[in-house]
Order: sequence, then structure tokens, then C-alpha cells
Amino acid sequence: MELRLLRYFWTVAEEKNISKAAKLLAITQPTLSRQIKDLEEQVGLPLFIREFNHLELTEDGLFLKERAEEILALNDQLTLALSDKKNQQLKGSFSVGCVEADNSDTLALMLEELVSDHPQVHFKLVSGTSDDILEKLEKGLLDLAILLEPINTDAYECLPFPRDERWGLLVATNSLLGKKESIMAADLIGLPLLCSSRQEVQKLLAEWSGMPFETLNVVGTFNLIFNVFALVENQVGAALTVEGATVNHRFPEVTFVPLAPEVKTKCVLVWKRRLQTPVVKEVIARFKHAYQA
Repeated sequence: MELRLLRYFWTVAEEKNISKAAKLLAITQPTLSRQIKDLEEQVGLPLFIREFNHLELTEDGLFLKERAEEILALNDQLTLALSDKKNQQLKGSFSVGCVEADNSDTLALMLEELVSDHPQVHFKLVSGTSDDILEKLEKGLLDLAILLEPINTDAYECLPFPRDERWGLLVATNSLLGKKESIMAADLIGLPLLCSSRQEVQKLLAEWSGMPFETLNVVGTFNLIFNVFALVENQVGAALTVEGATVNHRFPEVTFVPLAPEVKTKCVLVWKRRLQTPVVKEVIARFKHAYQA
């Protein structure tokens, strides 16, 4: 279980209010609400009783709060013990490539904390497709990359992000599929599709549907999902994508519908097997500490 999630949960339990806790944690209320929902799904138990204007802990929530206090206290002691090393001024810059996905906000939190602790560290953020980012990583133009599975990372060091990315179709809201709760394989028969140009994603779609990719009615391919919102809105085709890539779109006439049976993959932090700079080592160490504990 992530230390970050435990700290979020403990703060909400103390404040008994999402809005107040979000202000203390310096994150948005929707983000905090989603994190608490993810935690309840992870433990498989309700942790709060939601009243009109406040939250009360369930019996299971009270138990978790007590354990969380112990774990967070130990973590704070460890952080304090390593404070001399942590407070050494890091200097330099690093570059990181990132795909369109739900875990982009995890990267934002990590970068925010890093530059706050080390003001003389600077970063360059590059957005793009997994193929584009991998090419830049291989050429040494990027130090780190955040990629979306399925992707071949055998030649790299790799750490998974904690949150899954859910696949589905981006469809026109007023279409028949826009009224469905999920997309079945049978729904793809004859359906005009827009799909990533990545072979790994095309293979994922074929395996899920049980149909050879060549038999599907793929009318076009794309690299970035933003480029196809207007095409989906005008019902040129339905686009295969992950839910997180569609969260902040400004097209009210399109909606995301998940696949059923559900298909989930992860984002991964990737870097080349070589001697890294102190700044890059610090980024990797923070990621391991926060998400691999």
C-alpha cells in the first residue's frame, strides 16, 4: 500500500472533510476523492460513512487509521534520519518523456515535490507517443520515460506505476454506443474504428476481441488521442484509448465507454541501463520510495 495514499487517508480521517483535507495536502478535491475511492477499492472495504457535510470512519476505517499512524510515524523517523543526505543541494537538470494517461498526475506530484526540495534542479517534460518517447530515450535525448503498456521494455530498467489504466472506446455521446455501459467484442463488427498505430496496441485489440486485426473495420490510425476527438464527435469512427487520456478533454459530445471484459494495463517508469546523474538517481529513488514500498 502506498505511503502517499495512507497519508491522504489519514488527513481525511483527521479533518472528516474532503475539502479541508485537500487544502492541507495542496491537491484538488476531485483528485483526493478519487484517491480515497481507489484506497477503498484496494482494501475491499468501506472506510468512511458519508454524512451530509462530513465523514465518519467505519470500524475498518478506524483500524486502518491506527495502523496508518504507526506506518507514517516510522516513515517520518526514517526521513528525519536521512535528512542530512536529503538536504544536500542537488544541482542540474533532467528530461522525462510522458504519454497521455491517467498517471500523468502522479508525475506532476513527483516533480512538484522534487523541485520544492531542490530549487536548483530543473526538468524538461516532453509529451508524445510511446514509440516517439522510446526513440528519444534510446538516442539519449531523454533521461526517463513514462510509457503505457503494452510496450516492449526488455532493454530498459522498468518500474510500474501503482494505478491501472483502463481501456475502452471514445465514442460520440449521442451514438448508440454512447448509451452503453460497456463495449463488447460483438459491438466492433462493422464499427468504424480509429486505433493507435502501435502494433502492441493493435495486438491487444485483436486478442481482446478474438478477431484478427485485419478483419476489423479500422478506418484510420493515430499517435495522439487529442487529434481524433473531432473525428469521434463527427462519428467518423470510435477510438480505442485509455480512460486517463480523455479526462481533461474539451469535447462534451464524446464519451469514454470501457471494454468488457475489462482490459487494464499499467504505465511504467523506464530508463536506460547506464550510469545515471545524481539528479536522475534522486528521481528514481523517490519513485521507489513512494510507490514501491
